[in-house]
Amino acid sequence: MTWLLVLAGGAVGASLRYLTDRAVRARQSSVFPWGTLVVNVLGCLVLGLLTGAVAAGAAPSHLHLLVGTGLCGALTTYSTFSYETLSLAQGGAGRYAVANAIGSVVAGVGAAFAGAAAARALWA
Repeated sequence: MTWLLVLAGGAVGASLRYLTDRAVRARQSSVFPWGTLVVNVLGCLVLGLLTGAVAAGAAPSHLHLLVGTGLCGALTTYSTFSYETLSLAQGGAGRYAVANAIGSVVAGVGAAFAGAAAARALWA
């Protein structure tokens, strides 16, 4: 049953990642990888909220498998973030590469903490 939860969440997460990235790219023409940044920060926020909810007993632990491991695992992407940052640097957009690296880490960790804080406020 565990692997089915992860599989189902992963199918939804991968689809959301693709659709979100395409929607973001369609609305901007910058070389900056906004689509990847959006999905990574959103995934961090959801994972922080979910982790806080499970810790508070407001959500069952199997939801962590479905949404945390499956959905968020497929929604977020460290490999694409790394590839896009490297491509920016090699393509002469070093400032964008640095902004992407720093911005992604700061925004992602901040979103995870914000999600956990929201969960504490809601369910503590």
